[in-house]
Amino acid sequence: MTDPNVNSRQDRDASKGTILLRIKLVLLVTLLMSACDQQDEVGDENNAPIRGLVTTQVTSTERSTVRRYPGVLEPTEITSLSFEVAGKLEALDLSVGQRVSRGDILAKLDDTQFLVEIGNRKASVEEAAATLDQDADDLARQQTLLESGTVTRVAVDEAETDFKTSSARLTQAEEGLKSAEEDLADSVMTAPFDGIINSVDADSFATVASGTAITSLYDASSYEVSFSVNFDTVAQLVVGTPAKVRLADDPDSVLDAVVSELGERADTVSSFPVIVELKEVLPVIKAGMAVQVSFEFNLPVEEGYLLPISAAIAEGQIPEGAGSTTTTPLAVFVFDPQSSTVKRREVVMAGIRENKFLIIEGLEPGEHVATAGVSFLREGMQVKLLEPEE
Repeated sequence: MTDPNVNSRQDRDASKGTILLRIKLVLLVTLLMSACDQQDEVGDENNAPIRGLVTTQVTSTERSTVRRYPGVLEPTEITSLSFEVAGKLEALDLSVGQRVSRGDILAKLDDTQFLVEIGNRKASVEEAAATLDQDADDLARQQTLLESGTVTRVAVDEAETDFKTSSARLTQAEEGLKSAEEDLADSVMTAPFDGIINSVDADSFATVASGTAITSLYDASSYEVSFSVNFDTVAQLVVGTPAKVRLADDPDSVLDAVVSELGERADTVSSFPVIVELKEVLPVIKAGMAVQVSFEFNLPVEEGYLLPISAAIAEGQIPEGAGSTTTTPLAVFVFDPQSSTVKRREVVMAGIRENKFLIIEGLEPGEHVATAGVSFLREGMQVKLLEPEE
């Protein structure tokens, strides 16, 4: 008869054996999978990784290029004001940037000396007038006596000479009085037009000579910008060429302007002066504000394509003078859909517009140009095309 305890122990041993066998099988499968993974990793090390490629698709077209130049707003004309007479200034109440209206009093000279001079001139006029009256009476009396034969013709002639001399002295005295009154008027300086004080060149209570600059004034409705361009650009400009002026402090404000002056001679090597005058103004603009002047030129070809600056392969430099009439070679990577690789390609740039390269040769609509991580790409590298940038 079999012992029940022995059978129970045998069943437990069999169960343990089954569990151990399952554990061994799991470990074996795990080791096999690990070996496969290691083998796959070795294989990946021998092959180049496939990079995701961010591109811009060539779609937008442009028919012109824009050249931009920094500058500073300056008044079209600054008028320096001075007194036509010498004297001692009264207190000056002017400040740079102050707005004034036509006829406003800007400065005055102490009028004491001018009032004294006017008094002296009036006395001279009165004296000359009295003398003239006496000489006129004397001339009339001498003429009467000549008719009665009491005096000779010589006496009459002498009386006529005295009368003419007195008349000339009165005229001279009256001119002197007029001049003194004009000097008094000139001792008050008024604004000749509506404008803004540009500078204050004298101190209160200083003694100034005739012609000494006291202040300067400019018209707040007329501004210009001076800058220099290269030969290629100046060759395309004429007086009257339209331009745009953008305020650096308010980029949304863009004003119309025209070329008002062109330098025929370079101020530095191959750098020609240009002046543009604003055709409109805004209340916010002031002299000395930083601006950007832009010109739009037609492309040397029918159309071009805009690419982000990040598309350029970091080899070589873009020449500083690269512009609308001069073309510049540029290297980019173009995606090849047939082989899913990138190909290096030489394209031709004709300036920069809206912070993008303007490509006029070497690209076709629909192509994808790499615009991110370009420095990590190599000719023929396998890539995976990602969603193109907008």
